[in-house]
Amino acid sequence: MPDVETLRPTPDRVRETLFNWLQPVINGSNCLDLYAGTGALGFEAISRGAANVVLVEQNPLAAEQLQKNIETLGATGIRLERSDALQWLQHARQKFDLVFLDPPFGQGLIEKSCALLQENECLRPGALIYVEAEQDIQIPSGFTIKKQGIAGQVNYMLLEPVN
Repeated sequence: MPDVETLRPTPDRVRETLFNWLQPVINGSNCLDLYAGTGALGFEAISRGAANVVLVEQNPLAAEQLQKNIETLGATGIRLERSDALQWLQHARQKFDLVFLDPPFGQGLIEKSCALLQENECLRPGALIYVEAEQDIQIPSGFTIKKQGIAGQVNYMLLEPVN
């Protein structure tokens, strides 16, 4: 990936924990990697049996590299959307089983993203949302924590909508 200031790849140890959590549900799932960055979570999901992954990335350099990676790997089932994540969500009509939210820290994007996911009915019944954020994150309204962990200054958790 190019050197992009806002990219913070999910540490390997955290990614391994996340996909251990998701192992029972990832096969055949429809996934959204909303702030794709390096695309590591989306590519990992497809490699572990997800049916489809949508990568949403606004940064032109990161998006260009993601497209090259999709082509180089011959990754089927992955689609890149070059867009601002919140704008993309406002028009999204696809439903997802798993959503990966690892936005830039300190901008309130998790709360806004979760609200739009619910408002636009983008979550299938039983959907899970992986969140990676600074440690003082507030749990978005309408969600509960299913699993969580801390690595350094990063809080990561698996959320599920409250029915």
